[in-house]
Amino acid sequence: MHEHSLMKDLLDKIQQLSTLEKKPLIAVNIQLGALAHISKNHLREHFEHEVSGTTLQGVILNIEELDGIDHPQAQDIVLQSLEFEDSGG
Repeated sequence: MHEHSLMKDLLDKIQQLSTLEKKPLIAVNIQLGALAHISKNHLREHFEHEVSGTTLQGVILNIEELDGIDHPQAQDIVLQSLEFEDSGG
């Protein structure tokens, strides 16, 4: 259940930030610490499950795995950035 709570918090933050933009969200960039207690694949599975049927369905999830247990964010999952569709001219 920890993953569900963590994913809900992350998706709430993504929703909050994406509503500030007036463009469609296309990608979410996350950093995953080496000690975050969830694998890259497991994080992706939870993300895809939680966004299914929501306005975030179809958004690309990019996960950068941080190496080393001495990294300052080794225990964290960090929302690095959001990418939005370019409106053109």
